[in-house]
Amino acid sequence: MALGLMPRTSLPQETPTPTPVAVPRLPTLVAPRLCLRWLEPRDLDDLCAVFSDPEVTRYRIHGSWPRRDEAEIYLESVQRGFERGDLLQWGIALRASDRVIGTATLSGLDHDQGRAELGFALARPHWGRRYAQEALTVLLEHAFGSLGLRRLEADVDPRNRGSLRTLESLGFRREGYLRQRWKVAGELQDSVIMGLLAGEWPPAH
Repeated sequence: MALGLMPRTSLPQETPTPTPVAVPRLPTLVAPRLCLRWLEPRDLDDLCAVFSDPEVTRYRIHGSWPRRDEAEIYLESVQRGFERGDLLQWGIALRASDRVIGTATLSGLDHDQGRAELGFALARPHWGRRYAQEALTVLLEHAFGSLGLRRLEADVDPRNRGSLRTLESLGFRREGYLRQRWKVAGELQDSVIMGLLAGEWPPAH
């Protein structure tokens, strides 16, 4: 917030009507059934529904949320990352209701190197409807188009077959296998590193 100084005069001054200032935020990306949009405080309950489900967070480093205030902390960190410029996280919302059913993320954003890491999560009641593929399609178009990135990466547990299939359908290639890369809830997890270059988008198929 900017601070203004009042005029240094003894005469009353007419106060002009303030002009609303647009707060910088992520652009809305529109897909046939979904839109990727800025996350708001009104989305806290929907975010909690997504990330409190242990099935959704099965391969997520930070695990599921035990309390609702985790959603508030999470939203604040998303907004701070946006302000820093290294984290862009959209809510995946149904166009019919505007309810958030997941998130799509570009993290570790490095404009000098033209790269970022892709992440996504979807509420379990909406699995199997190809929503993730639809949401990521418009995100990839934005990443390789407006943002001018040249490379995206994704770190996936090899047992997370649904996410692997989704990424491969979008043209991502398996580039490496890292053993016992993460420890999640006391369990050691491997990583499959997926990569996609701007020149490979959109995929030929």
